[in-house]
Amino acid sequence: MPSLFKRRSEEVVEPEAEPDAAEPARRKGYTPSKEELGKKTPKRPTDGRRRAEPAPTNRKEAAKRAREKSKEDRVERRAAMMAGDDRYLLTRDKGPERALVRDIVDRRLTVGTWFFGGALVVLIGSSTAMPPIVQVVSNIAWAALALGTMLDSVLLGREVKKKVGERFPKTEQRMTSLYLYAAMRGLTFRRLRIPKPRVKIGEKV
Repeated sequence: MPSLFKRRSEEVVEPEAEPDAAEPARRKGYTPSKEELGKKTPKRPTDGRRRAEPAPTNRKEAAKRAREKSKEDRVERRAAMMAGDDRYLLTRDKGPERALVRDIVDRRLTVGTWFFGGALVVLIGSSTAMPPIVQVVSNIAWAALALGTMLDSVLLGREVKKKVGERFPKTEQRMTSLYLYAAMRGLTFRRLRIPKPRVKIGEKV
């Protein structure tokens, strides 16, 4: 006789789906990245070009940008002029002949460099408030400085004539103008010369 109590048929329990092992565990509130969502972020330009700035919203902002742009342009032009870029030089400094004259002056020590400094000392020393002996010494020093500057300028002019004649035999520059240009540069302190010296003292040109 069959048993009154029949066993229940075993229920088939389906196993729960396990998380994909290849997928890293995500914390609660995790936000997927753009890459995971299939979106790509555009790369920044690598060619050094700047992105176009948005247009100014008012006149005040436009004027401010114009001033900043003008300042940047002045700084760039001055840097180029100090470096000797012929495009940004003054008319008196342009041309290969004048560049050569600058090198001739800059490669040597000139007496004229101390002319203005010496003139100031002489002016103070020759004052009537100074003792007579100081006044006499100051006048002698002034005469020696002036004579030394003149002789140095003559020697500088001869060197300019020789070098320019060798390098530019068909130059249209007037030699008198080049002599004066060399003399005026020789009177200027080396650190204040424009353009800056590109040769060292004693270097051949």
